[in-house]
Amino acid sequence: MHTTSNKNRLSTLLLRTAAFGVFTAAATLGLEAQQPAATAAPAQPALNLQASLMAPLDLSSPSSSSSSSDSETVATERFDPSPAAAMQPPPRRRYRRPNYSDSHTNPDGSQKYTFMVGGGFNLPTGGTHNYASPGWRFQVGGGRNFNKTLGVLLQFDYDKMGIQTHTLNNQLALYNSLGATDQNGNSLTQLNGYIHDWSFSLDPIVNYYTSDTWGAYVTGGAGYYHKATVFTIPGIGTYCDPYYGCYQYQANQPIDKYASNAFGVNAGLGFTYKVSRWSGTRFYGEARYVWTDNQARRFDVSGNTSYFNAFPQASARTTLIPVTFGIRF
Repeated sequence: MHTTSNKNRLSTLLLRTAAFGVFTAAATLGLEAQQPAATAAPAQPALNLQASLMAPLDLSSPSSSSSSSDSETVATERFDPSPAAAMQPPPRRRYRRPNYSDSHTNPDGSQKYTFMVGGGFNLPTGGTHNYASPGWRFQVGGGRNFNKTLGVLLQFDYDKMGIQTHTLNNQLALYNSLGATDQNGNSLTQLNGYIHDWSFSLDPIVNYYTSDTWGAYVTGGAGYYHKATVFTIPGIGTYCDPYYGCYQYQANQPIDKYASNAFGVNAGLGFTYKVSRWSGTRFYGEARYVWTDNQARRFDVSGNTSYFNAFPQASARTTLIPVTFGIRF
């Protein structure tokens, strides 16, 4: 019975050894079957296209280290066509006020030279208003701009004013009392007159406000002023043409005139309007106060002196406010 038990143990051991051998052989065959496939086609990691496009780019160092992913390399090559140029940082830029200086432009971009032409009306003031009536005016000039703020102009102004009705009536009575007659030898029945005052002046200008459209300035200056006062009566003029002969026309005949030259000053303010911010042409409007230092002459109609002066106001100091609208370019 002891012998039978030993035989059973031996049988069990042999069966287990055989089973382990079969299992080991099967495992070995399976590994050998898989080894060629792994050698022929190694597994590739899956490419995530969305991660490649959304990955941050490092443009400062396009040649990445070996640890950079393939997706970052593809994105860098796509957005940086010249990696060699991107390796160097861009040069440092220095920003400063632009310089436009040339033969026609100042360093701040303003035009060096300016010209103007305009017209308007005038208003006599003070003692001048007692005998003169408002009239019209003309202005032309040009000058130099040193920058956007400061400039200087040389200008010509012409102001023509009328004479008050009560002044004409007083003068008409005076001339008739002195025996004045018209071209037909008759007493005067009508008297007209005018005053014109022209000047050359040098006028600095300060533009204290400027924008792309609007501007404002103050100006003033001094110069030479010539004032002329003329009284006229209706008359008949004659004109002769070599082809059509002579004919007559209604004309004003001067009977008395005075001239006075003086030093004068002016000051005022104005505004400008520019239609386009890129244009150098501006419309302007201004008002000034003009004072001329005319020297009054004594009234004398006696005929015993070397001069005749029936209108001393013609040589009196003159004040007026000229208002002008025009264009600067």
